[in-house]
Amino acid sequence: MTRKTRTDAEDNRRRILSVARASFAAEGLDLPMREIARRVGLGIATVHRHFPSRADLVTAALTEHVAACRADMKAALDDPDPWRALSGVVRRFAEHRLRDRGLNEALFGSHPAAAAFAADRREQARALRRLVDRARAASVVRDDIGVDDVRICLAAIASYRLTTRPAAGLHRLVDLLLTGLTADHQLPADQRFPAGTVRTPPVRP
Repeated sequence: MTRKTRTDAEDNRRRILSVARASFAAEGLDLPMREIARRVGLGIATVHRHFPSRADLVTAALTEHVAACRADMKAALDDPDPWRALSGVVRRFAEHRLRDRGLNEALFGSHPAAAAFAADRREQARALRRLVDRARAASVVRDDIGVDDVRICLAAIASYRLTTRPAAGLHRLVDLLLTGLTADHQLPADQRFPAGTVRTPPVRP
């Protein structure tokens, strides 16, 4: 294989993966391979040469998405400002909800492809706990806030219906949720629901 042939093949693979990731993000993981090939402008045989099965293409798209989420979390852990770090993770989770709906729903739902990323989800969960603990130690969140409360916020974002004007509505929801976490917006103790009255399955960025 000549260098030009290898370069063309690499370019084709990148194009296929780029289109597939964007398409899966917008429309879900059930999009047919032939439709991906049509959108890329390549024959289905060329697509199958790079990704022999639909599962291979889905896994590759999810791998890129998970890598982006991992980079987001690393940036947050490296941020010296505890509130900016934690709130930034929540806001970026919302942005993924807008841009990468199909990929997010697959990762945090019951899609079989998500099983390969269980270790990544556990690592993200540990990192989120570190961010929350750091924010509490710095007294930038309410003194009764724990990681489960932040997961409730993420669950609310994940379940937000993306209908008309989705960005404006979701951004407003995020602002309200973050306001509820901050230390200077504490409800008096006698106005709070008892701790532990709400339980949600973990939803991780």
